[in-house]
Amino acid sequence: MQITILGKSPSWPDAGGACSGYLVETANTKLLVDCGSGVFGKLRERIDYAEIDAVVISHFHGDHCLDLMPFAYALTYSPRWSSANPAPRPRLIVPSGGGDLLCQIASLLGPGETIVDAFEVIEYEPQQLVSAGDFELGFCLVPHYIPTFAISVTAEGEEGRFTFGADCGPSQALIDFAHGSDLLLIESTLRTGDDEEPRGHLTATEAGEHGRAANVGQLVLTHISDELDQALSVAEASAAFGGEVTLASEGAVLDC
Repeated sequence: MQITILGKSPSWPDAGGACSGYLVETANTKLLVDCGSGVFGKLRERIDYAEIDAVVISHFHGDHCLDLMPFAYALTYSPRWSSANPAPRPRLIVPSGGGDLLCQIASLLGPGETIVDAFEVIEYEPQQLVSAGDFELGFCLVPHYIPTFAISVTAEGEEGRFTFGADCGPSQALIDFAHGSDLLLIESTLRTGDDEEPRGHLTATEAGEHGRAANVGQLVLTHISDELDQALSVAEASAAFGGEVTLASEGAVLDC
């Protein structure tokens, strides 16, 4: 299983960057995890979007889902499609109630049915397993400002396990869910913690502590702005993790 970082920014993109989006591949299946602002263009730089078998969305903040709209436009209006050569309909795997919410989002930007017509929409619940080609996906509710789910990805015939922590505050549920993962991609949005409750994001130290408690193989920081001292964040996470920590960077390819 191979993971390519398409975008790792928080709610505003890095200079020249994109928000949350990760391409996960086996020889037979291509999965897009999140499709935030700017991700569709980054995806097109690497592969033909028609090759995507499924998209899975962690939650409905714009930096994780807004580029579903241009993706849907491409599947609907591109001149490459015709009655003889129709567009594919990738599976779009979203939290429960997501189909109706996607119609509401789309109606603000264009025809309300654009996204649900372009994709095969599948809604998931916590603890449910969903298959997408070679992949089996699991979900865990994590603390954020709206319903948000960490996502685990395993592939048929492969031993690796990839966990995406999504956006979340300190969470024993995430630690338990990610336990033993070969790779944990975890957010590190904050420079320091705050006293607001509920917490919706992690510091670098907290990210490292989560990775250590979950006994993961690789720990990669994401959802962190280029306006922060990223080297300091990596150092703090590494100290808490007790080992090397990697900073997600656009175009980087990770093996799991």
